[in-house]
Amino acid sequence: MIAQILHRDDRNLCKYLSNKYSHDFSGVYSNYLLEIRNVPNKLVNDSGLLLQELFRTKSLLKIEKNNQSVDLIFLIDSFEKQINKFQELSLIRSNSLVEEILVSINNYSLIPEFKIGEKLFSFDKPYLMGILNVTPDSFSDGGKYLTEDLAVYHALEMIDDGADIIDVGGESSRPGSEPISEDEEISRVIPVIQKILEKKPETIISVDTYKSKVAEMALQSGAKIINDISGFTFDPEIADICAHYNATVVLMHIKGTPKTMQLNPEYNEVVSEIYDFLYSQVTFAKNRGIKNIIVDPGIGFGKSVKDNFSIIKRLKDFKSIGCPILIGVSRKSFIGKTLNIEVDQRDLPTAAMEAVSIFNSARIIRTHNVKNGKQIIKLLSEII
Repeated sequence: MIAQILHRDDRNLCKYLSNKYSHDFSGVYSNYLLEIRNVPNKLVNDSGLLLQELFRTKSLLKIEKNNQSVDLIFLIDSFEKQINKFQELSLIRSNSLVEEILVSINNYSLIPEFKIGEKLFSFDKPYLMGILNVTPDSFSDGGKYLTEDLAVYHALEMIDDGADIIDVGGESSRPGSEPISEDEEISRVIPVIQKILEKKPETIISVDTYKSKVAEMALQSGAKIINDISGFTFDPEIADICAHYNATVVLMHIKGTPKTMQLNPEYNEVVSEIYDFLYSQVTFAKNRGIKNIIVDPGIGFGKSVKDNFSIIKRLKDFKSIGCPILIGVSRKSFIGKTLNIEVDQRDLPTAAMEAVSIFNSARIIRTHNVKNGKQIIKLLSEII
């Protein structure tokens, strides 16, 4: 059972929901919808009277999925009014459906805040994660920072430009890329982490890896964040490593593997499918004892060009997971394909997409061009 707050202002979403529920959502007056997927039939039956108290009858729609569960959708008038109503009723009677709804609504309004290392991150504002690829074959800057000295110099340069986090990656995850061994990845990233911290001990370092052995070595060397493109699915033991070292984690969605992810990826409804995956993996991480969790919908990782734009437009629809949202659009192929430009011409349109993402609730921007990102954040701080 998974609850999600949805914005009604997306035409494609309204079309999808209208077909699913046989109801015209384009003409409803509410700005928000609340969908709860995979609700056990028995729970719906047991909650019938309670649901009537919570919502006007006409605002509740449902669709039978199978003999075991249904999907429900509600129209929401206002968050404050709805939250107060739920809180009052939850004090009177215990009901798991009501609790799930209340958590999703509270999460949507939540401003996450936690410490990474010695720095407090309050996600009412955006932060910058500078990309440091120590690989020979990354799509944008492969080979450019392969030596330790060049990598460290670039990291310090990004910190001076305003990076809050340095994300070190030792294995390329570009479409079609082959995996490398743990030992090779360790030999690339660990010396760089150590040298950065020798120069600037307060640097918050993230390591872009899905391998538990690499993660453990990185955390032992002083990294504070593990950024897993698989959302803990390629090597589930990495969750226990992160919990042991009290690491902050980034859980990303990917469809397939880097080698296969762009071979005609298809979704029934891209945002809800990604949401359900991230919700499930956040729950898994919490159950393993991890407290600081960031989610990333995975732009370009098993998505079509159209999917990527849908995700950026609907980033707010990930808020009810209750975690800060990270977005990585920097120089990616959906920009190049849309504008017919090469990688070295994509910084300006990247900045545009990063600005839109921040406006739509992204709170960590993973980027190659930190200087541009800093300017974007300074301008948008006057608006958001």
